[in-house]
Amino acid sequence: MTIEIRPIERAEVRSYLQVLPYVNGLPHWEPAPAAWHGGPEAWPQPPAPATDAQLDAFAERVFGGGFFPQAAFVDGRLVGGSAMLAMDITVPGPLAVPMGGVTATAVVATHRRRGLLRGMMQAMFDAALARGEALAGLSASEGGIYGRYGFGPATRRTRWEIERAEAAFADPAPAGGDLELVGAAVARAAWPQVHALVRRERVGELSPQPGRWDRLSDESSGTAGPMRYLVHRTGGAVDGIAQFRLPWSSTVEHTGTLVVEALEAASPDAYRALWGLLLDFDLTRRVVAPARPVDEPLRWMLRSPRAMRVTRQSDSLWLRILDLAAAIGSRQYTGETGLTIEVPPDPMCPGNAGVWRLDLGPSGGSCVRTGAAPEVTIGIQALGSLFLGGHSAALLAAAGLIREHRAGAVAALGRALRHDPEPFNAFVF
Repeated sequence: MTIEIRPIERAEVRSYLQVLPYVNGLPHWEPAPAAWHGGPEAWPQPPAPATDAQLDAFAERVFGGGFFPQAAFVDGRLVGGSAMLAMDITVPGPLAVPMGGVTATAVVATHRRRGLLRGMMQAMFDAALARGEALAGLSASEGGIYGRYGFGPATRRTRWEIERAEAAFADPAPAGGDLELVGAAVARAAWPQVHALVRRERVGELSPQPGRWDRLSDESSGTAGPMRYLVHRTGGAVDGIAQFRLPWSSTVEHTGTLVVEALEAASPDAYRALWGLLLDFDLTRRVVAPARPVDEPLRWMLRSPRAMRVTRQSDSLWLRILDLAAAIGSRQYTGETGLTIEVPPDPMCPGNAGVWRLDLGPSGGSCVRTGAAPEVTIGIQALGSLFLGGHSAALLAAAGLIREHRAGAVAALGRALRHDPEPFNAFVF
């Protein structure tokens, strides 16, 4: 058996694209009453296989820049694939830094457990380091796979719902600005503008891929119903947008549900106004929001905070530090902290291992090798989970992922890394 891991060539694009979507089962999140969408089904119906024209169009994107595919070949046959996207992620500062986004990853069932995924991941890590990307991220299809490659859960998302009758604001005063229901053409132009404003300030937020909102439509999609779009303007400039559906249902239980597929706001007035209308839409009785931040401000605006019921919560972005020194130097920190950490061997990125002196503060951080005794031992996976500031170092230490050698060192590390509000990314990839 001859194994080869390498980037695909143009003549291999069709084989690469055809193998990826159909090698595993669907859905990739387990079905549950609180599945990651708002409709009554356990999971949205998967789309039909791509047509030849769609495959050809996507092939142009593969070689159009910003998309770096890798494939696994066994005896000349393409049996697995993955890719990295050139992205930016907002880190505490807030600052936008480059990140390699791992996506489209699969190995056919007949060729699993042979090291093919590890080989592709290693090749992508090496290429990302050569491009100067100190971080890699992904949206995990399964929770038990990517820790072995050094990724740790770094952001979370929740699904919540609220009965319209319980959705009254504690302060009924209207928000400023103007709301308008618009068509898909206006939404396609507005989304990139609003997201650009939001991601400047929201730690964990990602840069969109080209054409992310190009497929927004006014047409109906089966029982899901047509997408509807609501924008908020302040002084004529769009600073908030939401898209939602009013799906048809054959069951009484799901009738009258309004599903908020996405909502972003660059000002408190826009946020309040958008939610104010969506929570009081005529002829509805329930609002479902399937992918929202853990610390949604809306809860604190309601007369009854417990009216907003979380029905599902999970990890969202998994982060992997490829170059520890560069990553530490890319963000800002809370207070002035100096400590020495030990990173155990990291076979896939061996440059991360060793003992490091960290000097962290509001103006940035430095990370240099030292011969001093470590005050904390922490693996690269735990560092990935802590890097954006959304998780507790004390909690990871209690789970055995961090070992403290000097009393108070874990607390000092946690205070320096922590960020408020909790990081969030509005979309996965």
